[in-house]
Amino acid sequence: MKDATAEEKRARVAETPKPAREARPRWWWVEPAVWTERMLAALEERERVPVWYALMDKVYHANNLVAAWEKVQANRGAAGVDRQSVGAFGAHAEQYLAELHDALRTGTYRAQAVRRCHIPKEGTATTRPLGIPTVKDRIVQTALKHVTEPIWETRFHTRSYGFRPGRGCKDALREVDRLLHEGCVWWWTRTSKHISTA
Repeated sequence: MKDATAEEKRARVAETPKPAREARPRWWWVEPAVWTERMLAALEERERVPVWYALMDKVYHANNLVAAWEKVQANRGAAGVDRQSVGAFGAHAEQYLAELHDALRTGTYRAQAVRRCHIPKEGTATTRPLGIPTVKDRIVQTALKHVTEPIWETRFHTRSYGFRPGRGCKDALREVDRLLHEGCVWWWTRTSKHISTA
């Protein structure tokens, strides 16, 4: 027989997010080295969806690459296939960022292979694969994210929670809990017919 207090011991999700999260402005997470107030205002206009004809110049802009490098440096992480550590990159960051800028600007940049390693799964004897890009590739990925993420954010469904700024699985659980308390027992999608939980 299961422990009667097991239900009580389960991790609980707060009914509402932390007050600090509610006080955040709409675009608190956007990289200011890329996005101006005017550009964000264009994103906010629901009547017309802005068309961005040229984004690559924003990706390789020096300020964006510096901001991306700072984030990669703060996250640390292991070296990729080139065996260059974050510290080694940092020792010559100005030179490497200039090289990245030129390679992205001229279209000669090529991502390197991802170093595969296996890390243990907690509580089991199995492992899970992990891909580790090079430091330079992580910088480029972050710079691309700075440029494209706000655009995608305006197009995502309001009930999409995965890998989005200021959202996570606890927010999704709160929404499910709210819907259950409202009496929802089914949902509908284009790919599935009526699915009942009753």
